[in-house]
Amino acid sequence: MAATAPFRWREPSVLPGFGLALGLTLTALSLVVLIPLAALFLKAASAGPADIWAIMTSPRTLAALRLSFLGALFAASINAIFGLILAWVLVRYEFPGRRLIDAAVDLPFALPTAVAGIALAAIYAPNGWVGSLLAPFDIRIAYTPLGVMVALIFIGLPFVVRTVQPVLEELQDDVEEAAALLGASRLRTIFTVILPPVLPALLTGFVLAFARAVGEYGSVIFIAGNVPMVSEIAPLLIVIKLEQFDYAGAAVVATLMLLISFALILSVNLIQARARRRFGDV
Repeated sequence: MAATAPFRWREPSVLPGFGLALGLTLTALSLVVLIPLAALFLKAASAGPADIWAIMTSPRTLAALRLSFLGALFAASINAIFGLILAWVLVRYEFPGRRLIDAAVDLPFALPTAVAGIALAAIYAPNGWVGSLLAPFDIRIAYTPLGVMVALIFIGLPFVVRTVQPVLEELQDDVEEAAALLGASRLRTIFTVILPPVLPALLTGFVLAFARAVGEYGSVIFIAGNVPMVSEIAPLLIVIKLEQFDYAGAAVVATLMLLISFALILSVNLIQARARRRFGDV
C-alpha cells in the first residue's frame, strides 16, 4: 500500500472569517447584479439574431445611444474641470458663504430627479429666467440636446467634487510654496505638483459622473423635449419600448447600453490604475 501523506493542519488566516465573508459577498453579488444581468441577456437573446441586429442598427436606437453616451462624456468632462476648480476653492479659500456653497453641492444627491428636471426646464425654457435672456440671441437650451447636457452636468457635479475634495485637503500647502520658491510658474505648479496626486481621484469622479449620466432619466425627460432622432435619450427609448410591450426590444437596447458602458468604464479604470501606479496612491 502506498504511504499516505502526513496530515497537516491548515494555518489560520490573519483575517478570520474569510470563507463566510466571501460566501455572503458572492451571494449578495449574484442576487443583486449577476442574476438580473443574466436575465437581461436571456431576454435580449429571445428576440432572435435578425431582430437584435435590426434593433441595434435602427437609426432611432443609434441616435438615442449617441446622445446618451456623447452627452454623458461631455457632461463628465465639464464636471471634471469645474468640479476640480470648485473643490479647490472650497478647500483652499475662506470666504463668506463657503459653507452654504459646500452644502449646495450635495443638492443633486438629495433632490428628486423629477424635481430637478422640472426646475431646470422652468429656468432654461424660452420664458424662464435664463432662457429669456438667451432667446433674443436665438439660443435655446430647454427641449434641445443642449438641455440634456445641462441636466447631466447638474446631476454629475457632486461626484467629482466629493471625490477630489478629500485629496486636496490632504495635499499640503508647503509643496506648492516650495515649487514657487524654486521658481516654478503657477501653470507649471498646477501640472507638475498639484495635478499628479489628484489625477487618480479626478478620474474616479469622472467615471462616477459618467456612469450616473448615462443612466439618468428623471431629470432629463422634462428638459430634453424627447423628440425622436433629436433629443431622445436611450433610457427613454427603453421605457417607450416597455410601454409598447416590446420587452425583448427594450432588453436589446439595455444590453447594448450595458456593454458600451462597461467597455468605457473599464478603459477609464485601466487608465486610472496606470495613473495610480505612476503617481502613487494619495
